[in-house]
Amino acid sequence: MKVINYNGQQIEYHIEYKKIKNLYIQIKDKNVLVKAPKFLKEKYIDDFVNKKAKWIWTKLNEEKQNQIEKDYTEEDYKKLEVKLNQICNKLINTTKLVPNKIRIRNIKYAWGTCSANKNITINLKLVDKADEEIEYVVLHELCHLKYMNHSKKFWELVEKYMPNYKEIRKKLKHNR
Repeated sequence: MKVINYNGQQIEYHIEYKKIKNLYIQIKDKNVLVKAPKFLKEKYIDDFVNKKAKWIWTKLNEEKQNQIEKDYTEEDYKKLEVKLNQICNKLINTTKLVPNKIRIRNIKYAWGTCSANKNITINLKLVDKADEEIEYVVLHELCHLKYMNHSKKFWELVEKYMPNYKEIRKKLKHNR
């Protein structure tokens, strides 16, 4: 095991010599592994790792941040998919607004998105939310099929199909 210092912190790494042509760094499960060709001298490898210290530090922190967020399972995905099928069918029949595609993703910045191609993405994190909150997000994105903005007409359309959308929206924002 070897150690480099970055930002006053020590980063441990291991060198693994292999029958390969290029030197590379692999970060997995908070471990830094440097895979190196058998012919490379340790000094060259250490210099390479030192030059990449900032990148290594960034990747380790990203990994740590991702572990803080809840791990969603295949079961969560299927649970949300079942709920979405019911909610989407109901809302599409009611509004007559039909997307090209609806998919589920673990997105960080929004509960849902609607692309110019009329594809809707619903955040997997909604699996933990009440049906009315999921329904609001789906309706919101469906309304973007008609108005790709948050204009007065957009909000009037949302309200037409969900008169109490403001309180549901508020609940969703407070329970982020």
